[in-house]
Amino acid sequence: MKKNKVVCIGEALIDRIRNKSNQGFTDFLGGAPANVACALKKLEIDSIFIGSLGKDDYGKKFIKQFTELEVNLDFLQLDNDSSTRVVNVDRDQVGDRFFSGFEAKSHSHFADEVLSKNLIENKLPNLEKLFLETKYLVTGTIFLSSPMSSDTIFFLLQKAKKFQVKIIIDLNWREVFWDYSNFSSEISKTARVNLIKKFLNHAHILKLAKEEATLFFKNENPMLISQQMSERPDVIITDGKNPVQWFINGYQGTTETPDSQKIVDTTGAGDAFLAGLISKLISSGYPSNELEIQDCVNFASVCGLLTCLGEGAIEQQPDYKKVNKFLGSLIM
Repeated sequence: MKKNKVVCIGEALIDRIRNKSNQGFTDFLGGAPANVACALKKLEIDSIFIGSLGKDDYGKKFIKQFTELEVNLDFLQLDNDSSTRVVNVDRDQVGDRFFSGFEAKSHSHFADEVLSKNLIENKLPNLEKLFLETKYLVTGTIFLSSPMSSDTIFFLLQKAKKFQVKIIIDLNWREVFWDYSNFSSEISKTARVNLIKKFLNHAHILKLAKEEATLFFKNENPMLISQQMSERPDVIITDGKNPVQWFINGYQGTTETPDSQKIVDTTGAGDAFLAGLISKLISSGYPSNELEIQDCVNFASVCGLLTCLGEGAIEQQPDYKKVNKFLGSLIM
């Protein structure tokens, strides 16, 4: 059976992005794993989203968006006793965003904190059938701030590995999620970092930002970071508009990123980058030389850039045709 599907596990939430005038805000669907699942579908890759949403208007909007893009929702959970998380996102003058906290929750916790292992176990035959067709499982580290969701992600990782599914982790360090959680706010930053570092040992491919490399590994060399982990994963380090550093399939190098004066909002750029990379790994096969690696990372970088040319993470994600058109214009 051909393995060409991607399972994305984690948070789906609302990015409440402050307008440039600072006089108001606009709500956009977001959350890194949800963003990746949607971006993959636009790039003609079958994706499955596993996460938990509140039974509220935001949850309904997510279901509508996922359904329109034909993202598989067989393992989506809807929780009556929690609300879909709303993240306040402020932006600086160049469009870079930062999380400034959350809207008050109507329950004691957010929906993404209560992804249930039991509900997934009830569908175990369907999950195992899915993993037979799955090439990659993509997740981040935010779920680790909740014991219930953390327990579920470890269960899913264990099951996925039995079916030779490769694990991709986007570190996506967001300390504000830990600070505001009833479950993990008392955990020290050192303990949080150590917990996440241990989790990263599950990765076959690790994507992280330069500042995350410095914080978690005291190093910005992707090969040396790989050597610190048990699976010796391939490592990709992004740094905004600066060159991407990578250690992939035994090769190490950098790839220049395309630039634009039209950048509006960087929300979701890293998720579009990751989706672009995964789509190339599936459609073109795993790169076996430096030229093929450059091609993969360049494609991914264009996906990230095009997402920055408008507001919101999912709305601006490019389709396959748009990325190739942009790449063609660079050659000309």
